[in-house]
Amino acid sequence: MAQHAAPLPSTYGATRQRPVLRRLFGRDWKIGFVFIAPIVLLMTVFIAWPFIRALYTSMTIRNVTTRTDVFVGLDNYIRLYSDPFYRQAVRATVIYTLGSISAKLVFGMIAALLLHGQKRLRNLLTGLILLPWIVPSVVQALTWKSIYDPLFGGLNPILMWLGIIDQPMSWLSDPRTAMAAVITVNVWAGIPFFTVNMLAGLSAIDKEMYEASEIDGANAWQQFTQITLPSLRYVIAVATLLSTIWTFNGFETVWLLTQGGPGNMTKVYSILAYQKAIGSLQFGPGTAVAFSLTPVLAGFILLLSRYMRRDVSREEMDVVTWQDRVIDAIGWVIGMIGNIIAFPIILVGSAIGKLLPQGRTASKKRNERMMTILRGVGLAFMLLFVLFPFYWIIVTAFKSELQITQRVDIFWPTPWTTEQFYKLFYEKPFFLWFQNSAIVAVTTTALAVFIAALGAYALARLQFLGASIMQTLLLIVYLLPGALMFIPLYGILSELGVINTRWALILTYPTSMIPFATWLLMGYYRAIPEELEHAAMVDGATRMQAFLRVTLPLTTPALLAVTLFSFTAAWKEYLFAFVFISSQRLMTLPVGLAQSIFGDIYPWGLLMAASLLISIPVVIFYMYGQRFMVAGLTAGSVKG
Repeated sequence: MAQHAAPLPSTYGATRQRPVLRRLFGRDWKIGFVFIAPIVLLMTVFIAWPFIRALYTSMTIRNVTTRTDVFVGLDNYIRLYSDPFYRQAVRATVIYTLGSISAKLVFGMIAALLLHGQKRLRNLLTGLILLPWIVPSVVQALTWKSIYDPLFGGLNPILMWLGIIDQPMSWLSDPRTAMAAVITVNVWAGIPFFTVNMLAGLSAIDKEMYEASEIDGANAWQQFTQITLPSLRYVIAVATLLSTIWTFNGFETVWLLTQGGPGNMTKVYSILAYQKAIGSLQFGPGTAVAFSLTPVLAGFILLLSRYMRRDVSREEMDVVTWQDRVIDAIGWVIGMIGNIIAFPIILVGSAIGKLLPQGRTASKKRNERMMTILRGVGLAFMLLFVLFPFYWIIVTAFKSELQITQRVDIFWPTPWTTEQFYKLFYEKPFFLWFQNSAIVAVTTTALAVFIAALGAYALARLQFLGASIMQTLLLIVYLLPGALMFIPLYGILSELGVINTRWALILTYPTSMIPFATWLLMGYYRAIPEELEHAAMVDGATRMQAFLRVTLPLTTPALLAVTLFSFTAAWKEYLFAFVFISSQRLMTLPVGLAQSIFGDIYPWGLLMAASLLISIPVVIFYMYGQRFMVAGLTAGSVKG
C-alpha cells in the first residue's frame, strides 16, 4: 500500500518547476486547456465574434448608393420604439410566449400526474407522449397546417360533427383565431418536455410524506399544495424558464404556419428580424430588432443559470443571495398560478371522491377501480390530442390526389395507395435531400459529441482558470436565439466562401448542440468516483489515458443520450438550413419539404408522405435510445 502514498504524476497539471503558473492558472491548467480548446475555438469563431459583429451591425445602416455600411449609433434602436410594426411584433411575441407557456405548464402537469399514477405501460405511454417533441419542426407545422385547412383539413369536420361550429373556419387566416391556432401547435409540441421533467420530479418525492399526511387527515388538495407543488418547485422553475426562452425565440413553427400573418397578428420579433435583414437586406435594422429584446432574454438566462448551478453547500450554510430571493419569488408566482389552475381539477376530484363509498376494504377497492377508470379516461383524451396529428399524417399520405381534393372519406383512405410516395421519389429530389440531411446530421453529431466529451470532462474534473465562467457561458451560448445569430453568421460564412454549401451547416450546427451536450455530460462525469482515475494515475497512467480508459467507457449511456439529442437536433433544424442554403441540390429534408409549397398551393398528400418519411429515422433512433433520451431530459431535474 506504500505506493499509494507516492505523489501523483505530472498529468495532474502543473509541475513543481512552475509553481507560479500553477497558482495563476490552476492545478490542471495544462491538460485543462487542451481539453477545453476545441470548445473555446468554436465559441470564439462562431459565437463570440458573430455576436460582436452583430452588435456593431445593429448600429449601422446600408447606403444604397455606395453599398457601404454607415455607422449610426443607436438610431436603429430609437426608430424601433416609434415603429408600429415593431410594437406589434413585441406584443405578438409576448402573447405567443405567455399563452404557450401557461398551457404547456397546465397540460404538462396534468399529463405527469396521470402517468405517475399509471403503474402499467408507463414507459410505453411516456414514449407516445414524447413523440411530438422529437419530430422535425417542419413536420409539426405542416401537419397542423393541413389539419387546419378550411377545405381539406380534419379539424372543421370534427367540430361541425360535435356541433361546436356550424360552418368551416379559416383558422390560420382569420385574425381572431390565428394566434390561438399557432399557440395550440406550440403547446402540442411542448407538452412532452414539461411532462417528462415533472414525471421525474414526482418520482423523486418520498411516498412516506403522502402517507404521513393521510394519517394527519390531509385531503387531496392539501397534499397537492403542501407536498407536490413545493417538491416540484425546482423542476417547474427550470422547465418553465427553459421553455420560455425557447418559445420567446421561436421562428420555424410560426413562420411555416402563417409567416407572421394575417395582418401581422402572429409576426413575432424573430420573423420581423428575418424579414428586415434577409428579406429586405436591411441588415442593420434587422439585427437591431433581434438585439432589442436581448435584455429580457438575459434576465431569463441569468436566473436559469443561477437555478441550474445552485450551490448546495451555500444552501446548507443558509447563505441567501438576492438571486435566491428573486428565484424564490418566481417560484412562488408559478406556484400560485399552479394552485389557481389546479383548483378546479382538485374540486372535481374531491367531488368524485365524496360520491364513492368510504370506510370498508371493498369500498376502497371500488374507489381505486373508479380512480383507475378516471385516470384512463384522462390519459385517453391526452393521447387523442397527442397522437391525432400522427394519424392524420398516415391517412393523408396514403390517399390519392383525387380523394383529397374531393374530400371523400376524410379520415380513412379509400383505397389505400402509394401514389404520393411515387411522386415524392420520382418527381422530387427526395433522396438527394435525404442524403444531405444524413451527411450533415451524422457529421455534426460526431463533431459535437467529440468536443462536448472533452470539454465536459475538463469542466467537471479539472481545476483551471476560467472553468466556472465557462460553465455559465455555455448555458448562455446554448440559449442564444437563432434569430440573433443567423444574420452575422451569414456574413461570416459568405466571407469564408462556404455559404450555400454543406460546410455552412456543419460549422454552425454544433454551436447549439455542444453547449447542451456539455452540460449533460458534466453531470455524468461528476457522478463517477474520481478515485478510479486517481488509482489509474498512481499506476502510471496520464490524465488523458485515465480519461480514455477509465472515465469515458463509464459514460457510455451519457454519450448515447448526447448522440441522440445531437442527431435529433441536426435532423430537425430548419432556420440555418433555410437561410444558408439556396441550392436545391444541397437542401436538407426540412427545407426541401417546405420548398415543395408553391404560393397558396399545398400538395397535402405529397407533404404528408414526405413528413412521414422524415419522421421515421428520428422515431427509430428514438425508440432504440428512448431510455437515454428520457434520462437526458430528466438529468439534473430533481437534483439540489
